[in-house]
Amino acid sequence: MSVQPVPEGYHTLTAYLAVDDAAAAIDFYERALGAKERVRMAGPGDSVMHAELEIGDSLLMLSDPFPQASTKPPKELGGTTASIFVYVENVDELYKQAVDAGATSTMEPDDMFWGDRFASVQDPFGHSWTIATHVEDVPPEEMEKRSEAFMSQMATT
Repeated sequence: MSVQPVPEGYHTLTAYLAVDDAAAAIDFYERALGAKERVRMAGPGDSVMHAELEIGDSLLMLSDPFPQASTKPPKELGGTTASIFVYVENVDELYKQAVDAGATSTMEPDDMFWGDRFASVQDPFGHSWTIATHVEDVPPEEMEKRSEAFMSQMATT
């Protein structure tokens, strides 16, 4: 029996978050994003050493922060350097669900020039989430025109 370099059920790329109060974050992601808890390993005290959540066909790994870990939660950093991007069937529905569960809106759903309906929220733990539904395949020439129009509009606002 050979061991696969990428275990079955995992993808080549998986986000891993450091989260203040990982147990509360797991509960939030279940309510806000429909996540399903797959693994939870206890750490010292009531901490979570490692957890894995299924969101759609992907995994999200997370843990409470630990001093020896290289990942730090956004509150410790004073911000975040990344956003988790999620494609879903209905961006408006998931955006509302996330906000109702306690996320802060950073951009309401809107149609974008590249063919996605797009929104973003910040979760209560400081992580940024971008939510999108692909609604149109835009040919490269049209994408270029729309991009130029978008950028010129941005310059005037």
